[in-house]
Amino acid sequence: MSHVGVGPRAVMRSVAFLTAGVLAVPALAGCTSEDPAGKPLAEQDVAAAARAKISDGGTLRWAVDSVPDTLNAFQSDADATTTRVAQAVLPSMYRMDETGSPVRNPDYLESAEVVDTEPKQVVVYKLNQQAVWSDGREIGAADFAAQWRALSGKDSAYWTARNAGYDRIEKVERGANDLEVKVTFSRPYADWKALFTPLYPKDVTGTPDAFNDGARRALKVSAGPFAVKKVDTKGDQVVLTGNPRWWGEPAKLDEIVLRAVPRDERVAELVAGKLDLAEIDPETADEVTLAAGPRDPATGTPLMGPGGTPAAGAQGRSAAQALRSWAIANGSDEEAAEEEVLAREERREAEAKARRRQQALSGFELRKSLEPAYTQLALNGADGPLADERVRRAVARALDREELAEAVLKPLGLPAEPVGSHLALAGQPAYADGSGALGEQNAKEARALLADAGWVPGGPVKKKDGEEAAGAEKDKSKDKNEDKDEDKKDGKKSEGGDDGTYIVGEDNKNKDGSNGDGSNDDGDDAKDGADRESGEKHSSGKNTAQGGAPGAYAPKGTAAPAGAAAAPLAKDGKALTLRFVLPSGPGSETLRTVADRITDMLKEIGIGTKITKVPDESYFKDHVAAGEYDLALYSWPASAFPATDARPIYAKPVPAADGSLNVAQNYTRVGTDQVDQLFDRALATLDRKEARELLRKADSRIWAAAGSVPLYQRPQLTAARKNLANAGAFGFATPVYEDMGFLKKGAQGSRPTAPSSPSSSPSSSSPSASSSSS
Repeated sequence: MSHVGVGPRAVMRSVAFLTAGVLAVPALAGCTSEDPAGKPLAEQDVAAAARAKISDGGTLRWAVDSVPDTLNAFQSDADATTTRVAQAVLPSMYRMDETGSPVRNPDYLESAEVVDTEPKQVVVYKLNQQAVWSDGREIGAADFAAQWRALSGKDSAYWTARNAGYDRIEKVERGANDLEVKVTFSRPYADWKALFTPLYPKDVTGTPDAFNDGARRALKVSAGPFAVKKVDTKGDQVVLTGNPRWWGEPAKLDEIVLRAVPRDERVAELVAGKLDLAEIDPETADEVTLAAGPRDPATGTPLMGPGGTPAAGAQGRSAAQALRSWAIANGSDEEAAEEEVLAREERREAEAKARRRQQALSGFELRKSLEPAYTQLALNGADGPLADERVRRAVARALDREELAEAVLKPLGLPAEPVGSHLALAGQPAYADGSGALGEQNAKEARALLADAGWVPGGPVKKKDGEEAAGAEKDKSKDKNEDKDEDKKDGKKSEGGDDGTYIVGEDNKNKDGSNGDGSNDDGDDAKDGADRESGEKHSSGKNTAQGGAPGAYAPKGTAAPAGAAAAPLAKDGKALTLRFVLPSGPGSETLRTVADRITDMLKEIGIGTKITKVPDESYFKDHVAAGEYDLALYSWPASAFPATDARPIYAKPVPAADGSLNVAQNYTRVGTDQVDQLFDRALATLDRKEARELLRKADSRIWAAAGSVPLYQRPQLTAARKNLANAGAFGFATPVYEDMGFLKKGAQGSRPTAPSSPSSSPSSSSPSASSSSS
C-alpha cells in the first residue's frame, strides 16, 4: 500500500506488503527529547505551494500499481488504489497529519466529542452544514447508521473484510438536529475516531446486494472534491473528475488519471511523457536525480551525479580510454581499426539515446521521504526450531539492525534508523523504542541461548534419504514454483502488567549501551539499497507450544562453546538450518540483499539458512500466510489506531470451529495471553495517556517473544514533474487532492531541507529512533 490515511483503514492491516516506496512531514512543534515518541525521521516532500500559485485546470497522470477490483474500501480485495480513490471522492471524519495522528477534517466535521461515558460511551458528531452527496442529499445520520449495520458483523449477508470498532456500537441515531449524529457504544472504544472514514452513502451500505456489488466498479454517489468518472479496466486506468457539488476549496485540477503501470515500466512512461507522478525504484531515482541536476550549456549533459558526485563521462569512459579508442581506430591494424570504428559508432548511438532519455527526464525531480510502513523479519514459531523461544531470541539478537537500515536507506540520503516498535513509528504518539525487551545485538549471548536450547557446534548430523535439515521441512511440492536459477546475490542498489516474561534489556544492559562482552559483533559493510515489496492478504495456520521452559534462558555472561562462530550447530542429528523464503521478482532486489546480510549474521552464530526464491504472486499467499517458511521479510503499513489495527497481527492464535487454529493476521504464529490483555485494556480506556502506556507495554512483550523483528522504515521515492505542486512523497499525511496542481509560470513550491545525520537528529538521541510501520 502506498499511503495510509483516509481510505480503507479497516482493511489496511489486512494487507502486508512487499513493495518499496509504495507509502512527509513539516517540522513539528512540541516534541522534545524527553518524549519517547520523538518526531518523524523525514519530512514530507511534495513541493508545497499556496493555492494562489497554482494554475486552474490540467490533468494529473499518476502511476498506481493496479486498477482496483473494488471501490468498496471495506471489502477484502480492496487495495492501495481503492484507498487513493476513497481519499479523493468520499467523506472522511478524520485524516492523518504529518505525525501519523488523526485530525478532524473540517470539510465534513465541525466537531466530534465524547459527551458521556456512563453508563455508556456516547459520541456526538456535528456535521458541516454544507456537506452534501453529489446527488444533492445532505450527509446525515442515515448514512452513519447504514454503514454501522453493514460493518457490525451481525448480518453475514454483508461481505465485509472486518468489523473492528463497528461491533462495539449499540445504536446510531439522529441527534438534536439533522446535522448531529449520536453514536452509543455497547463497550468503551478508545479508537472511535477510526470509524466512518471513509463514509459511504446509504445507497451503497443500505442493503447486502448494494454493499457487495454496488460499489465495485462505480461510485454513482460521492462527496469529495473529485468524483469517479470511469473505471477503465481495458485501458488500465481510473479517471477522477471535479465534483460540481463540492462545497470546499475547488479542485485545481480538472482530472486525475490513475494509470496502472508496472514498476519496471514507469521510467519508460516518464521518458515518453505519459506520466506526471510515479513512485519509482532506487535505480530510476538515481537516473531522475542525474537528469535533473546542473547541465553543461554546450552539450546538455549533466555536470553532477546523485549526491553531488561528478557525472561520468560519455558512457562512463575515461579520457585514457577515449584516446586509446582513437588510436586503434586510426592505427595500422585494419581489422582492429574497423572493429573499433563500428564500436565507436555504436557508442555514439547509445550516447545519443542516453542524452535524449536524460533530456526527457530533466523535467522531473525526485521527491523522497520515509513511507509509513516498516519491513520486518518474521520468524515462524508454529513448529520446528523456531517454536523454541530461545532459538527465536538468538536469531533476533544476532541481527545488526542498524547495519541493515543503513544498507537500505543511507545510499538514498534518508535517515537510517532501525525501527524500535511493532505498533507505531517515530513521531506517532504511541511510539517508544521497546527493543530493550529483547536485548542488544550480541552474538556471544545468542550462541549461549542456542546452547541452552540444545544446539551445539559440530554435532553429528544424521540424514535419511529425502530428509531436510531442521527448520526446512516444508519444501515438498510447493517448491515447483520456486525460481531455482536465481542463486546469485541481487544487491544492485541496496545496499498489561508483569507476566513473568524474561526481558533481557531490563536487567543486563550495560550503562554504556555496549554488549556484555564488550564486543559489537559487526556484520558486513553496508550495501546499497531500497525496498520494493508487494502485498497480499491473510489466511490461517497452525501454532504450537512456544518451546523451552520458562526462565530457561542462558544467564548473562554464559560462555559460548569454543569455535561456535565457525561451526554449524546441530541437535538430535539434525543441523540447524532455517528455510528463508523470498520473492524472486525484479522488484525485490533489496529484500534479497537484506536476506543475504541476515544470512551472514546468522552464520556467525552457527545457524544455516536455505534461501528459497518463489514467484511474487505466490510469495505471500502460499508461503507467508500459509506458514510455509521459517524466515521471511515483509512489511506492515502504519496505523493511527494501533490498539485496533495491530491486535489481529499479534493476537495469540485460537482454535477454529473446524479444529484448526485461526491465526487472523498473525503470520508468525507467536502470541501470548498477556499481549492480548494489554491490547484489550488499551482499546477500552478513553484516557489517551494510559492507552499509550499500555500499547508500549504490549510492544515490549512482543519484542520479548521474538516472533518478528522490525528492521527499517521503507523509503518512499517519487518522480514528479517539476511544476507539479502539493504531490509527491506524502509520508504520514493524507494527500489534499483539491490542492494538487501545476504551478503558474515563475512560481515554485517549497522542498524540505536535507535530512540531518543520525548523530545530529533529535530522535537519534532518544529511544525512538525508528521508521514507518504497520
